[in-house]
Amino acid sequence: MTKKKPWNRINLPVYSISSKAGDKYNMNICTYVSAVSMQPKRMMVAVYENTKTLGIINSYPHFVLQILAAPQYRLVDLLGKKSGNTIDKISRLEKRNLLTEWNGFKVLKNALAVMELKTIDTIYGGDHKLFVCDVVAYKNLNDGTALTLDDLRKHQLIRI
Repeated sequence: MTKKKPWNRINLPVYSISSKAGDKYNMNICTYVSAVSMQPKRMMVAVYENTKTLGIINSYPHFVLQILAAPQYRLVDLLGKKSGNTIDKISRLEKRNLLTEWNGFKVLKNALAVMELKTIDTIYGGDHKLFVCDVVAYKNLNDGTALTLDDLRKHQLIRI
């Protein structure tokens, strides 16, 4: 019998949020994401408290949700384990030529797909703030397999 807690047994996809407000940009890793409505198309995205991304989204309620590709596991250290409050993640990604632009946002070139979201409601969720969003636009960028939590476990980037 597995020793994993029930919420850690599901192999969730790994996303990145690209946020902007004025000349401030940031990206982070996000796994607490779910579609919540088919018509209109709506997504729920949970953003960790006290992060640069949360501050940016609170001031400009549009952001891009990127579905990461399996080979992008190497970005988890930068986008998920480092704080945008202490380092400029966007500059580091630009130096590695990993970014392009879509709908005015900086996005990862090798992401599988992107969705521009507009916040319509928020909910306090403990250590995360939940954003219920309308899907404003979307685009499939690349073929491939999505990065998942099992990939992160395999590469020893997470323990659960």
